[in-house]
Amino acid sequence: MEIRWLGHSAFELISDEGVKILVDPFISNNPACPLPVEELDANIICITHGHSDHFGDAMEIANNTNATLVANHEISLFLGEQGFDCVSMNTGGSVFIQGIKITMLDAKHSSSIDFTNEIRPAGDPGSFLFTFEDGTKVFHAGDTGLFSDMENVIGKIYKPDIAMVPIGDKFTMGPFEGALAAMWLAPKVVIPMHYNTFPVIEQDPAIFSNFVNQLHPKIDVVVMNPLEYYKPDFEKEE
Repeated sequence: MEIRWLGHSAFELISDEGVKILVDPFISNNPACPLPVEELDANIICITHGHSDHFGDAMEIANNTNATLVANHEISLFLGEQGFDCVSMNTGGSVFIQGIKITMLDAKHSSSIDFTNEIRPAGDPGSFLFTFEDGTKVFHAGDTGLFSDMENVIGKIYKPDIAMVPIGDKFTMGPFEGALAAMWLAPKVVIPMHYNTFPVIEQDPAIFSNFVNQLHPKIDVVVMNPLEYYKPDFEKEE
């Protein structure tokens, strides 16, 4: 599989079978993403919560590509009102789409549809664990603060191979908390996200990397540039 960072918390996951998943496709108003939204293709679009910098261009991309939208119950209701079909799920549940298991897990944040004339609740924020056909597990933490279930539930029970964690601070974890989350999740690879998109969340990912190396040196930190691809390679000493 391949992973492409689209800046902020937006990622494209491409399975070995060619299935393309977009997570939090904040593209057209994302200063860190130079890619025109019209150039994106998708089979599945997953939305962690309702904030505009995560909901992003989900509807336009789904309209262009006929991708399957996946979100919690409240966001699914909103999408239904806009004329879109959506796979509705909630925390702890899993669905199978095109051979990929998608599990919605917890996140500690807020959530609202904040880009319409009337702000409305968007249910609980979430995170996603993607289990691909070859068994690789990719965890997208969404927007979140640190919480103990990252270790006790997600790390010990779901055991992700790759984790994307926010490090921007102010609205999410900062570099140190993100490194603690990485230690608790104990993936083979961790990718920082949700930083340097705007001045208010400017961070040096090298600081995050140093914290991870101190706390759990067996975890590989992969710092990506927007539009860069990463192909996982787990052939390393455990």
